[in-house]
Amino acid sequence: MNKRRIIAILIAFILTIAATAMWSAATVERDGDPDVNVLEDSGSDAGVVDQKKDGNKIVKVLAAPFKAFGRLFGHKDKNKPQRMTEKDAERFASVGVSRVEDSFTADARKATISGTARQHLDAGRDFLLEGRLNEAITELSTAASLDPNLTEAHNLLGVAYDKKGFADKAKESYERAVKVEPENAETLNNLGFSLYQRGNYRAAVDRLKRAVKLAPTDERILNNLGLALCRLGKFDDAYKSFARAGGPLTGNLNIARMLERFGREDDAIKYYEAARQIDPNNSFALKRLADLYQRVGKVAESESARAALASRLSGTLAATER
Repeated sequence: MNKRRIIAILIAFILTIAATAMWSAATVERDGDPDVNVLEDSGSDAGVVDQKKDGNKIVKVLAAPFKAFGRLFGHKDKNKPQRMTEKDAERFASVGVSRVEDSFTADARKATISGTARQHLDAGRDFLLEGRLNEAITELSTAASLDPNLTEAHNLLGVAYDKKGFADKAKESYERAVKVEPENAETLNNLGFSLYQRGNYRAAVDRLKRAVKLAPTDERILNNLGLALCRLGKFDDAYKSFARAGGPLTGNLNIARMLERFGREDDAIKYYEAARQIDPNNSFALKRLADLYQRVGKVAESESARAALASRLSGTLAATER
């Protein structure tokens, strides 16, 4: 067996595993909101707003199953301290802020602060990025006290409180930020997402709809709105929001995955089939259809979906060998 064929078989094997890894990883215990994890596995942004818009969405979608595959099997050094990546920093992003890069340690920065609201904000933001939540809360609280109109301080304080699990305090901070700047889409998004995480879905939808009006093309806000609408059972409206964010294919896949989470398998099948109509070779949709049809007792349909998936993978193998 020549080297090219060995490589082709290996690629086909990885694609086969990756087709299931996205689903499997969503069922493994992971950090963060489970609904957000479901969307992010398919390349959809959700959660707090970050302003880094330079990512290639197509690459993100194609890479998602491989990222999920890695999460499924873990990292051999998962118990060792890991260097913070840009992705880690983005998880703490809330308003239009940027990380301060300097040669001082966090403690040195704290010691050299002279006491202005902006300086406390900068220090609190850095502590937040580093995951030092207690220090971040102290600095951001000081900044907000010194300048009650400093929207970023209230907003980032809300993020820090959310990370600590202090939902009520987070809500208060976000509301102060919105009161200072009522037409800021990002602060409305953060408040809406915080309400969503607490199960206050109607209030979340209200804030997120206001955010969408201010930023009608913001994918993250649209996806958050879609999640909240799903929790209210408004799946048609949720699909529209997901589709505005990522297109009809992603919209159908996201709704289908949420319906699976709610145990509505027949409805999930309808959306997976809609995704299949858009992209007949979508490996993830085919895999889920094969499993769901098997689960609801439609053996013929399950076998048809598995055959289509096998043909898709065989075509990938043939193309690789050429």
